[in-house]
Amino acid sequence: MSTTTNTPNSTPNSTPNSTPNSTPKPNTEKLQKVLARAGMGSRREMETAIAGGRVKVNNQLAKLGDRVGMRDKVSFDDRPVSLRAEDDVPRRVIMYNKPEGELCTRKDPEGRRTVFERLPRLKGERWIAIGRLDINTSGLLLFTTDGELANRLMHPSTQVEREYAVRVMGEVKREQIVAMVEGVMLEDGPARFSDVQEFGGEGINTWFHVVILEGRNREVRRLWESQGLTVSRLKRVRYGNIFIDKRAKAGEWIELTQDEVDDLAGLAELESRKVPALTPDEQNRWSRDKQKRRPVQAMRKPNEKTRRR
Repeated sequence: MSTTTNTPNSTPNSTPNSTPNSTPKPNTEKLQKVLARAGMGSRREMETAIAGGRVKVNNQLAKLGDRVGMRDKVSFDDRPVSLRAEDDVPRRVIMYNKPEGELCTRKDPEGRRTVFERLPRLKGERWIAIGRLDINTSGLLLFTTDGELANRLMHPSTQVEREYAVRVMGEVKREQIVAMVEGVMLEDGPARFSDVQEFGGEGINTWFHVVILEGRNREVRRLWESQGLTVSRLKRVRYGNIFIDKRAKAGEWIELTQDEVDDLAGLAELESRKVPALTPDEQNRWSRDKQKRRPVQAMRKPNEKTRRR
């Protein structure tokens, strides 16, 4: 005859997920990682959603630190989420040429234009932004359906280069350049450019190309401001090994090739995965989306040649 003894710290319905110090169940992953892989958003966005009470696991309100398996029932805003194994996630990446004046957010309470309004529509998936640009910065933005790829490319430990074309007002001295390359202390910690190249200009406006290895808020502008200089124009021209080019005018997007997606996966130390071909329905939908979203008339700028190394 067997007996069951309940201790003060246990309940008949307790699970490994219910205590923060328990050993993770086998074949489970962090909830935010699974949600990101399902195309619901980036890991950071999913952590915010979980903390905000928007996610449930097996009809119970989820909390940060929860882990789930493929058999668990997960809902986001009370809508069921189709969980996917890592190999089942289609890896698509598009390049978007962001004009000034657009926000890198899905919805804006003030009704301002967002970058997501111009992207091709997906069925059962969402575009996840790989990094952000502020409202006054233009240029290269990458979006993907693969949450793991987005997370790794954005993580500071990956050290992915971001290159910007910068127009600076005022006389720029050599010692100021040296200071920004050696590193300066900003309010959120030390920052530096890994490379600075002058690209000419007229009068008090000089163009430079600079490279950073992180994507902190307004980091490029703040580095120049630390030297008493003002950035009057800022455009991202490269992310990792992807350069912005004439295939996408301001306000337009193009899908990256298999080789380009593989290059990004290599930077993120992920295995190559075949980019799925568009179905006839997707081809028609994406074509209609492109026709509806006319390119933005770009402002005329000085010669901005993208430096390839």
